Amino acid sequence: MNTNYGIVIFPSKKLQDLANSYRKRYDPHYALIPPHVTLRSLFEASEEEIKQLTETLHGIAKKHEPFHINATKISSFQPVNNVIYFKIEPSAQLEELHIELNDHISGDTPEYNFVPHITIGQKLSNDEHSDVYGSLRMQPVNHEEVVDRFHLLYQLENGSWTVYETFRLGKE
Repeated sequence: MNTNYGIVIFPSKKLQDLANSYRKRYDPHYALIPPHVTLRSLFEASEEEIKQLTETLHGIAKKHEPFHINATKISSFQPVNNVIYFKIEPSAQLEELHIELNDHISGDTPEYNFVPHITIGQKLSNDEHSDVYGSLRMQPVNHEEVVDRFHLLYQLENGSWTVYETFRLGKE
């Protein structure tokens, strides 16, 4: 039986706490997964495939050095969907890591272009979305930190996500 997996970066506690201060009100997935930057959205794999993939991911992680991420503002994916998020400034390192991870995972190409972000609100009605986004988008966000690992997560039967394995960037 296949399990759902995903690959994410968990930001520092400081940035997670900031995101959670919004998520507990505006994100119904609040209890299912901590704040994160998705590198590879949901995909299915068997136990066998995941064993091979973790080998591959260790190899990819070794080739990429730790890098900075910078959360710069609150933005929205409207009109595509009613998701409100912290925008993470695109960087070559983040883009390269994303591309390489996705090249090595079979399955569908991700539905959307890669826009690095940390979701703080989703599944809002149109009215809620415009109210919430209207009041949040003026909030200053300016947070920079170093990312030195990413995580392979799997989904439990209750819908929550948990870490399957962690991959440290750079040479051991």
